[in-house]
Amino acid sequence: MMRLPRAFYSEDHEELLSWAREMGARLEARGSFRDRFRQAGELGLAGLGVPEEYGGAGLPARMSVAVVEALSESSDDTGFLFALCAHNFACALPIAVFGRREQREKWLPGLVGGSLIGAFAVTEPEAGSDAMAGRASAQHESDGWCLNGAKAMITNAPEADLVLVIAKTAQGRSFFASSGFLVPASTTGFEAGVSCEKPFMPSTPLGDLRLDDCRVALDAILGGEGAGGAVFSTAMAWERVCLHGLYLGQCRRALKEAQEYLAARKQFGRRLIDLQAVSHALAEAATGLEAARSLLFRAATALDVNSPDAVVLGDMAKIVVSRTAIEVGLVCTRLQGGAGLFGSTAQRLVRDALPAQVFSGSNDALLDNIAKSLEITRQSSRQEG
Repeated sequence: MMRLPRAFYSEDHEELLSWAREMGARLEARGSFRDRFRQAGELGLAGLGVPEEYGGAGLPARMSVAVVEALSESSDDTGFLFALCAHNFACALPIAVFGRREQREKWLPGLVGGSLIGAFAVTEPEAGSDAMAGRASAQHESDGWCLNGAKAMITNAPEADLVLVIAKTAQGRSFFASSGFLVPASTTGFEAGVSCEKPFMPSTPLGDLRLDDCRVALDAILGGEGAGGAVFSTAMAWERVCLHGLYLGQCRRALKEAQEYLAARKQFGRRLIDLQAVSHALAEAATGLEAARSLLFRAATALDVNSPDAVVLGDMAKIVVSRTAIEVGLVCTRLQGGAGLFGSTAQRLVRDALPAQVFSGSNDALLDNIAKSLEITRQSSRQEG
């Protein structure tokens, strides 16, 4: 068995990660999505960042990444873990952070327990990475809010019981021009489309939403009017960092699986693993994984201590991990030859890592953000002057 480096851990941490690996192995691959989600809640996996007061694990970002990595290393269903992470970090956690006590008490027990499935709706048909361009609106009325608009490619939308919707409450592209709303799927005027067919992460429900004169109560607003930018930023910061732990776990799983196959497979009278080109290819892939892993944990630590560099480090880590996952998957698939193309972890990793370059902000858009954060453009302008 290939011995990859562990993360950072004390004895207490190792106990938590052993639990996570065991829970990942216990997650049922069969049954309806809702039944599987309920099981995840019963196993304690649906509220990782939610305070213990509301039934969650109360984990900081750093330990959330480590737990997600351990879960993924022991599970072959990236799609379900992806859906679980979206629920955890982009719906339940923002409610824990921004919700009033009444909102937390109303929604968090069900979300944490797995009886309620959460979703986060930002993307629109004409507004992808440019979230400020969203057109969905919320009109203030005497007894509540009236929401209108469309959302596109929303994780968990076809199955969700509660959707955190970002909608415009003022004109323009200001950080304070939008607000977050907690919209039950049973609300009149709310319609979720069927889950779309896709060649990646087949067990992740993904679909569109429509809001047609969808009326919610005054207390459905999360964090107050104009807090949509803050809600969005918090959800993305946690999702962008913590969710990508699942790709670390799948990379580790792919490397170990490939090493076992190559150690058993003989060609030309010797084990494939004993060929220097093969062992060096695995070593290179493992080295790249550890570099990506270190950056992701650094980004999580920055998030935990509210570092001013947390956002740019999260953007960097998301880009590096998404690229590394594809690279590791391709190497491990190639080294296993024909066997790697049929049902291997490596083959699924390549398939499921491709969308990681697009969701949670496309890598190209994030590079633009990184350039601005590093003041690259401004520095060039000074030099030209």
